[in-house]
Amino acid sequence: MSHSAAAYALFTDALGSHEGTSAWLEIDQARINAFADVTDDHQFIHVDPERAAKETPWGKPIAHGFLTLSLLVRMLDDIVQNPTFIEGLVMGINYGFDKVRFINPVVVNAKIRVSSTYAAVELKGNNILLTRSMTVEIEGETKPALSAQWLTMMVYAD
Repeated sequence: MSHSAAAYALFTDALGSHEGTSAWLEIDQARINAFADVTDDHQFIHVDPERAAKETPWGKPIAHGFLTLSLLVRMLDDIVQNPTFIEGLVMGINYGFDKVRFINPVVVNAKIRVSSTYAAVELKGNNILLTRSMTVEIEGETKPALSAQWLTMMVYAD
């Protein structure tokens, strides 16, 4: 059996199951400022603590929604460690997102973590298109920061 076929069988059996939850990650002002510099998004709600305190409903800066989304890569690393489907895996390639929703802003110094569930799997030749249902939680909040369906093309050397 090829590596991709073996991995496909494992993913199929795991559909609907919880893949894991990452460790908490603090979103400090330095990280927000660095993201603002990289993306040229310096809106005051992100980078100006004094003005954000006076003019926003949160009373402090909030992280960019796209910063929170991009941190899925970092947080997924906490979850995926030596999985059985890794044998023969050459690389994972971002394939896209479906149903991305920014539900609750992440205020500066909040801690976030991601919870991942296997949502769908499709065999595409020697590759696998994996969809994960991702929810980013905010410590102490009932509403999550975001939810998204993340698609990754798993490329196997078969």
